[in-house]
Amino acid sequence: MPRMLDVSDEVRAEIGDEEADRLLAGDSAPGGYDCTSCRTPGDPEQERTSTVLFIGDETAVLAFAHATCLPSQVVQVTEEQLQGAVRAIGGDTGAPGPEKVAPEQAVLGVTSGLVLIAGELHPALVVEPTAPVARPGSLGTGDDFLPLLIEQGFMPLTELSAVPTVLHGWSVLLAAGQLHAVLQPDPNGGRPVAWWQAHQPLQVTEGWRSAAGKHQQVLMFAAPAGSIGRQPREDLLRDALDRAAAGGKLVAAALPLAGI
Repeated sequence: MPRMLDVSDEVRAEIGDEEADRLLAGDSAPGGYDCTSCRTPGDPEQERTSTVLFIGDETAVLAFAHATCLPSQVVQVTEEQLQGAVRAIGGDTGAPGPEKVAPEQAVLGVTSGLVLIAGELHPALVVEPTAPVARPGSLGTGDDFLPLLIEQGFMPLTELSAVPTVLHGWSVLLAAGQLHAVLQPDPNGGRPVAWWQAHQPLQVTEGWRSAAGKHQQVLMFAAPAGSIGRQPREDLLRDALDRAAAGGKLVAAALPLAGI
């Protein structure tokens, strides 16, 4: 079967035409992989797969992701993070590079979808890190992802029965019909800064854009690593959100649009 592999122009420019063509032909792509975003298995012969190139100061690491999780892109990371990834896979052979980033480095996975609340569809972003998030400067091993967001004004949810309240100062940047960033207030009082930024603008569905235009806001839900997972359908995503809320592992806010 042909491999459903995406190699963006950005990645091709970094790895060269020869290696890109070998990947597309299946000569150097994995038979299976763990998605570098959601960490669940993927198969380039069964589903669209993105090549993601992590580049440090001296090292480049090629990884693979479900196309529904990440587009094919180049990601700049620190050399320490890349070396950690290389050490983590140790003696792996056969694949051209590691299939996940360093396990101690959390990456924010962002999924868009429509969520039904009180009989009306709302555009939503679901944010889940790939690993526990420690408080900046902390040497502990705990997960402070939700406490940090609660301190910023996100509200814990126990059920999805009402639209979350608006969190002023935060916003979602949607430009030319694509998702670019989630913005937060600048602590120094300047222009908003990116809390999360897509390395390459993310595509959203026409229905999602239409709902965003109607409401002029996007609902952002956030959960700790391992709470939501990769869900292929919006009904399954909603079920996962409901379970996370019931388990006390979900915070949310309505974020105004910064552009459309």
